[in-house]
Amino acid sequence: MKGPNDGRPAEILRRLIRFDTTNPPGNERPCVEYVAGLLASAGLETATYGTSEARPNLVARLPGRDEAPPLLLYGHVDVVTTAHQTWSHPPFEGELIDGYVWGRGALDMKGGLAMMIAAVLRAAERGVAPAGDVLLAALADEEAGGVHGARHLVEVHPELFAGVRYAVGEFGGFPLRVAGRTFYLIQVGEKQPCWLEATITGPAGHGARPMRNGAMAELGRLLTRLDRARLPIHVTPIVREMIGSMAAALPPAKRFVLRRLLNPRWTDRVLTRLGETGRNLEPLFRNTVNATAVRGGDKPNVIPSEIALGLDARLLPGFALDDLLAELRPILGTEIGFDVRLYDPGPADPDFGLLDLLGGLLRQVEPGAIPVPYLLPGSSDARFFSRIGIQTYGFTPMNLPEEFNFFDTIHAADERIPAAAVDFGTDVLLRLIEEYGR
Repeated sequence: MKGPNDGRPAEILRRLIRFDTTNPPGNERPCVEYVAGLLASAGLETATYGTSEARPNLVARLPGRDEAPPLLLYGHVDVVTTAHQTWSHPPFEGELIDGYVWGRGALDMKGGLAMMIAAVLRAAERGVAPAGDVLLAALADEEAGGVHGARHLVEVHPELFAGVRYAVGEFGGFPLRVAGRTFYLIQVGEKQPCWLEATITGPAGHGARPMRNGAMAELGRLLTRLDRARLPIHVTPIVREMIGSMAAALPPAKRFVLRRLLNPRWTDRVLTRLGETGRNLEPLFRNTVNATAVRGGDKPNVIPSEIALGLDARLLPGFALDDLLAELRPILGTEIGFDVRLYDPGPADPDFGLLDLLGGLLRQVEPGAIPVPYLLPGSSDARFFSRIGIQTYGFTPMNLPEEFNFFDTIHAADERIPAAAVDFGTDVLLRLIEEYGR
């Protein structure tokens, strides 16, 4: 039920955070019901679709004038775990402290969803009739692969999105500052998720007897090789456009340095020179793989004969699973076996048709902003919507302060967002609803 402050973006976010939607298990229903109540109270048509009662997806519609195709706004309500993290403030209380809303999901992505909800509510309350219908979807299960969320909707209920060409989702519309310039990154593409499990084998034995070159030792060597190795540099069309646009806005000396990123012989040296900015840009230039989980051994006095190592790999657009394995084999060796736990290919080529409108909206509210296209180093539900011809733009606008490191805060302890940034994003998205299709 709508409360007295629920129309304010930061208050919506605080309420969203208070629903513990840690995935697994997700348990998104109470959160989705809250969102449905807000939208229904403004007179919007809402409906839910899901694989189970506990995991619904909400789709709402703000009617338009039928002068443009429908526009989709979507975000997920599930969040990653807070286990083994030490927080300064409780992660599910949504506290507002020193101008920041604290809690799991503040950035990923209940903050962006709160912006969308608040913008649609304001449009409805003001009687705005956009050029085309605006669909708002609150999705389940993004953080665990999207099987119960976007994938379910695309595979079972594609008719809900008939006519939709463009969508707005996560991530993008936030600033990256380089050489005194403020670039706002608008996501037009993303890397493809690939979760692997490597199996390492060796002789078993009693824990009291010394073991040399067993599975545990090979695991250590493998992790060391993986830590030291760098996969090859690749310059994709999106990143070429992004770096070119950024370089064009810089003074000649800085422009020269940044453009050398596009030469694979110089990329790593320039990334090192760029410091923190280079760390943020590096995954845009190569396929990546990180060890994320180890499973093996049941008893302290038994040396295991088999160890499973979980690997989170992300592929650049245009690359396939075989390309990744070809790059990994020289590092991990030919004797290690792989099982593919998840692989969702994404589109190689983006549609830039909405980019100018989104960039123009940012310049309206932030005159010094320099919008540039961006490749998300992670993945999102965009890959599912692309299967039915929908181009997603990562566009949850945030005017973050310079000292705030967006990349280091997502999925980490003390996740938070300035309340002013949620207001900023709501204003921009409301302008999008008003100006879309003109």
